[in-house]
Amino acid sequence: MAKHRITIAIDGHSSAGKSTMAKALAKELNYVYVDTGAMYRGVTLYAMKERLVMNGEVDEEGLIRSLERLFLTFRFNPNTECSEMYLSGVNIEKEIRTMEVAKNVSLVSKIPAVRTKLVAKQRRMAEGSGVVMDGRDIGTVVLPNADLKFFMTADPEVRAWRRLRELQENGKDVTYNEVLENVLERDRLDSERAVAPLKQAKDAIVIDNSNLTTEEQYEFMLNITKKRMEEV
Repeated sequence: MAKHRITIAIDGHSSAGKSTMAKALAKELNYVYVDTGAMYRGVTLYAMKERLVMNGEVDEEGLIRSLERLFLTFRFNPNTECSEMYLSGVNIEKEIRTMEVAKNVSLVSKIPAVRTKLVAKQRRMAEGSGVVMDGRDIGTVVLPNADLKFFMTADPEVRAWRRLRELQENGKDVTYNEVLENVLERDRLDSERAVAPLKQAKDAIVIDNSNLTTEEQYEFMLNITKKRMEEV
């Protein structure tokens, strides 16, 4: 039976491994990978640079006015074989992965005008098929008609340890308690926001990877994906 190119939505909690799985699947299938979390981090970094986010407060009106000047793009890096985020032509991939950005991203991403702008851009990126997109509201808001939906989660403590290792590998000086506090706060903000809150799509396949290796969850998701490609 022929395998058709499909659209895959991967949602889930902060540091649940969404991007790792999405990148791996996209590479294996030769699909386009769209990291929507990087886009919201890009807007957050922009707001921080423009001093529109200070001391945990967002100048919403100022940010909304400046959105028309916001120019975010992905560019493929052949050395890393990954798409990286650019802000006004400058590579910001490392800057958007800091704890400073992580602490503010939920504040910025809950603003309706920000979500409207990015969701429209994300839908354009997914036109056609052969796309893997990950985020918080892909299966429920951005691509509600996606051919395949996954929802990834894990215990907060497990996610905090994973995030801590990632940050330390990138030379960041942070503590486990700082990271755990950030993970829990992002869970709360993402789930409670009024616009497009984090929630599981009814037709999503749930994966709790608290006790799964990266290889185990990848094989599981790849097998399901291949079956779905034969079904559509």
